This record gives sequence, structure tokens and C-alpha cells, in this order.
Amino acid sequence: MKPIIIFKHVAHEGPGYLGDFLTEQQIPWHVVHTDALHTIPTSISSYSGVVLMGGPMSVNDDLPWIAPVLNLICEAVALDVPVLGHCLGGQLMSKALGGVVGKNATKEIGWGEVQVTSNADARYWFGEIETFNAFHWHGETFSLPQAATHILSSAYCQNQAWSIGKHLAFQTHIEMTAEMVQQWCVEGELELAESLGSVAVQQATEMQQDLPLHCFFLNKVAKQVYGKWVLGLKV
Repeated sequence: MKPIIIFKHVAHEGPGYLGDFLTEQQIPWHVVHTDALHTIPTSISSYSGVVLMGGPMSVNDDLPWIAPVLNLICEAVALDVPVLGHCLGGQLMSKALGGVVGKNATKEIGWGEVQVTSNADARYWFGEIETFNAFHWHGETFSLPQAATHILSSAYCQNQAWSIGKHLAFQTHIEMTAEMVQQWCVEGELELAESLGSVAVQQATEMQQDLPLHCFFLNKVAKQVYGKWVLGLKV
């Protein structure tokens, strides 16, 4: 099988549990750092799937890697190579396919319940899961591209995930490990201080309370979703 390419935008936002899952499934994968522009491929044809991780930047920023990555997303969709986006990655997918990314009404950081939409596409991805506790860290959100199906929402962000066929975009994070949450709390210390008292922002102590248990249940959800996504990989 051709490998999955995973686009990583900052050092502390890697594949997390997804990497563990792919390795367990003996599916080859490798990471490309978008800040090293020369590592971004000119075509997606050598890969069985495309994954885009998160990052603190905006898809509307004038960054040299954004246009090439948007083009690769469009190529992947055209070639029926499955694409999976997490947070910024989901926003990149939305923008590439005609959606709009802008400021969310409320910044959302920390653990929070999400609701699975009642439709056939959502049931395909999530099975019998109706709600779960996801991890959030975003101030922007996406609109749904044309032909996308809404599959996930939260109290503070209506569009938490969408799908088009084998392509899946998340605003929330399902890839988290305990180590990632701890590191993000360090990296985001200033942002958390600036958001003190915000209705949808947890502080570091609250985020890390019962952390192994939170991640255990989130990993179960991710295993369900990732298990469906890899069924569409191009061989």
C-alpha cells in the first residue's frame, strides 16, 4: 500500500493517537512539515490518503504553504484519495472545497460534549455513538462546502465536523493523547490567561483533571472513526 501523508504545521500538533492507530494497523505513514516548503509534494498521486493536523495559524493567513496544500486537497478529492482534517486541517479542507473560514462566536478550549447529527452519514462514521467528550482548541470555524453533510456539533460551535463521501473534516480534535494535552497547556499558557473567565474555555488545571480517563474514551471514538476512514484508502 502507498503511504498516508500527514501534514504537520507546528511541532506540538502531530498525529497523536492517529499515528498509534495507523501503526497498529500496519498502514504506512509519514509526516511532512509544511514550514519546510520544499518537502510539500507537487502531487498526491503517490499516497493512499491525506491527513491534515491542527495549528494556531489561520487558513486566511498569507503563508507560503497554504496555497500548495489547498491545491493538493483538491487533487486528492478529484482522485478519490481520502482526506482527513483535524481543526486547522478541517478548515483547510473547507476552504479548498469552497467553504468559508472565519471567527467563531466563542473561543472554545478544553473538554466539551459534542453531539452526533442524526443522519446516515453520521451513523456511518460514529456507529452507535450519539455524544462524546471531545477536545477543543479553536477561535475560528468553517462553513460546510457544497455537497458536505453535517455530522457533529457542540453548544458553542455548530459545525464541528462534516463529510463528503470518504472525506472527513473535524473542527474539534479526536486525535489527542494525554501528553499532547499537557504540552498544549504549556504552549498555550498565554492564550489561556487572556481567555480567563470565558464561558467555553477551560484552564490548564481543569483540562488535565482525570486526563487519562478523558483520553481513553476519546481514543475509543477515534478508533471507530479512523477505522472507517482507512477503509477508503487508495491501494
